[in-house]
Amino acid sequence: MVVPVFSPRNDADRGIRTPKTAELVARKLRGMIVDGELKPDDHLPNEAELMELFSVSRPTLREAIRVLEAERLVEVRRGSRSGAKVCVPGPEVVARPASLLLELSGATVADVYRALEAVEPSAARLLAEEGPESAFDELEQFVDEVVPAEFAAGQFGRATARFHLRMVQLSGSPTLALVSGMVHEIFERNHVAFAQEHVNTDRAQHEANFKLFVRSQRKFIKLLRARDGAGAFTHWQKHMVVSRQFVMLGREDLRVRDLLD
Repeated sequence: MVVPVFSPRNDADRGIRTPKTAELVARKLRGMIVDGELKPDDHLPNEAELMELFSVSRPTLREAIRVLEAERLVEVRRGSRSGAKVCVPGPEVVARPASLLLELSGATVADVYRALEAVEPSAARLLAEEGPESAFDELEQFVDEVVPAEFAAGQFGRATARFHLRMVQLSGSPTLALVSGMVHEIFERNHVAFAQEHVNTDRAQHEANFKLFVRSQRKFIKLLRARDGAGAFTHWQKHMVVSRQFVMLGREDLRVRDLLD
């Protein structure tokens, strides 16, 4: 039997890069934020304490902090003596790059809407089956109070988009919420533009859309309170189809870049 002979090679020969000390420090601090040891609005210990804790120099520590700052995990106020403040970013961190990629790919708003049609009904099912009663209360209050107030203020399109996003956020799925949050600005801008067109050209139809939305969401909330996951999925699926027929009418070829410009 021939035993293969392996010659020792260093990391560079194998193409393996040894992490810089600053990256290791950033990784440790990142882990403390993710694990909840450091919470939003907490301040990191001062430089002297961190340098002693990690046995690193001031330039290395500052490089690690810059890594976390670029990731939006900490906020550094120049001249402040309180140190870097922990902040947990939301979908807005990836929303702009995602929108840019959609613009570069020539994606249409209709394509974004189809993607949400695949996401939101699943979130509705999760919300019905696993969501807390407090989530249902929040959505009901939104329909009863926020939507009418926004309609009266001429912001009905923005209110409907916010309801869609909040429903997904309350579903308990961070992944679905992230996907929805990434394209929320596109979704909202289209709804706002559509609603404004109807206010200017067909007030009666605009009011009819408002009443239809409220009726649909009240029925949806009843399904949530009944813990009817299948019913909530089907209802939201139909709601998305009807909504698309309204808000995309005549705008099927509208590109994301044209909407965001």
